[in-house]
Amino acid sequence: MPLRPTRPSNPALPLATACLVGAALLSGCGVPPELQPRPDTVPQPSGSPGAATLLPSPSLPPSFSLPPSAPPSSPGPFPELTVTDCQGRPSGEQVVAAVRRKSSILPASGTITVTRPPVCAGTWQYTELTVPGREPLQVVTKGAPTALDLVTAGTDICTVEVRNFAPPGIRIAAGC
Repeated sequence: MPLRPTRPSNPALPLATACLVGAALLSGCGVPPELQPRPDTVPQPSGSPGAATLLPSPSLPPSFSLPPSAPPSSPGPFPELTVTDCQGRPSGEQVVAAVRRKSSILPASGTITVTRPPVCAGTWQYTELTVPGREPLQVVTKGAPTALDLVTAGTDICTVEVRNFAPPGIRIAAGC
């Protein structure tokens, strides 16, 4: 038996059905009455971005809220995107002492010249040293000037830690 073509149904019907279902689902959304602020109180932010909502009430004038402030971009006293002169905090001598204390890359005695004083980004520092009879030495440290932590020192300091965790300013100064 040959198949007879059937008349197609109304093409707008599935779209209309989908819209009605969507509207029905969305109509129940909103803040439950028990969670809405009382008209005589000021709403408190919940700590998550965008969660604080101010609802105007008849007894209070409408107000506007700003999103919660972002944490500072730098955990230290210096910006992270660029390097800045550390202003002697730490000094070149403190960096040399940290390298000597944490590694055997520098001789125990002798003249070490600070060819590029420490530059800072966040809580990290980048310094260049000259050791007689050797190539220039690059040093990356982090932390407080009185308790420097040696991250790396050498002629190629683009280690995994520097590439992944150092502030952008330090990575740029080190050529990573």
